[in-house]
Amino acid sequence: MKKENIIWILRLIISALFIVSAVAKLYPSPYFAISTFEVKQLYPLGFSESIAPYFSRILIGIEFALGISILLKDYLKKITIPATILLLAVFVIHLSYTTFVSGNAGNCGCFGELLPMTPVEAIIKNIIAIGLLVWLFKLAPADGKSNFWLLKSVGLGCVLALFMLAPIRPVAEVIEEPTSEVQENLGVVVDSTSLLTIEEPITTTAKDTIKKIEEKKTEDAPKKAKSGYEKYFSGIDTDKKILCYFVPGCDHCMDTAKELNEMRKKDKNFPPVFVIFMNEEPEKIPTFFEFAGTKFPYKMIDVIPFWTELGTGRDTPGVKYLWNGNEFKYYDGISDNKFNSTEFKKLIKKPYSELKK
Repeated sequence: MKKENIIWILRLIISALFIVSAVAKLYPSPYFAISTFEVKQLYPLGFSESIAPYFSRILIGIEFALGISILLKDYLKKITIPATILLLAVFVIHLSYTTFVSGNAGNCGCFGELLPMTPVEAIIKNIIAIGLLVWLFKLAPADGKSNFWLLKSVGLGCVLALFMLAPIRPVAEVIEEPTSEVQENLGVVVDSTSLLTIEEPITTTAKDTIKKIEEKKTEDAPKKAKSGYEKYFSGIDTDKKILCYFVPGCDHCMDTAKELNEMRKKDKNFPPVFVIFMNEEPEKIPTFFEFAGTKFPYKMIDVIPFWTELGTGRDTPGVKYLWNGNEFKYYDGISDNKFNSTEFKKLIKKPYSELKK
């Protein structure tokens, strides 16, 4: 094969690698994908919430720029190939450290959520890419007359395009007030003693009976705690409640919501269900509830606060069992810790004395 053909094959392979990597980080939608990349990949590295949005867009823009620049003749050997090798070397060092500290688990984020890849797989991929770049450097002829402004324009253009495609927006919350059709799920707790119509003074015996009932109720339930979710749903820290983290377009989330509704219909004492939705494709929420068979009280929060609330290393669907603000079970994702309806039915029936063991 001719030397020129080999050079072009290498350039096309490397270009495709970087462009696909950049495009994958924008799947399924730019803002959602980039925000997810920030929370899952950049926050654990120590990036602050104010720096991460800029770094993520600049990094993806650089990937696009390198993918395009590798196909240009301008400063190919002097700037483009060395810069590409340097970037890959930084990735290899970072991934090696991550693997050493945390093991070969999880998605490294190289291809976003589109093509999950473990850290070791990513290291191997990057080392192969570095080898191809070294080979290309040796085969490619010396740089001829080059246009630095073209190279600079490609870089700046790609970075600016990312900021236009996925603008940084302030964290916003959209409150959805429950409608009348979901009032049955609100779980408003009413003190039974407040419903008494007292026309005569309560006798000592009646007072003692009420006191014993209250004491027994206290013994059979955990002490009141602040879960931090009162900011979303008033009264959620009273009695048994179920808090869910769902994404409107997530099939697994829809299945879990349907399971919860089926359980609720069969058990009149089933705890009220509340939902925190990620503010991604909110137009799908009516379809979500239609599939579930009911409409739970819900609130939408932005992508980054949603992932933060969900918790590091956790994924959707998330289901929490709360009792007086205390968390007793937290299901998440679709793997080992996924929602288990059979287990959950037994869990919510257990007295506090068994839960606290």
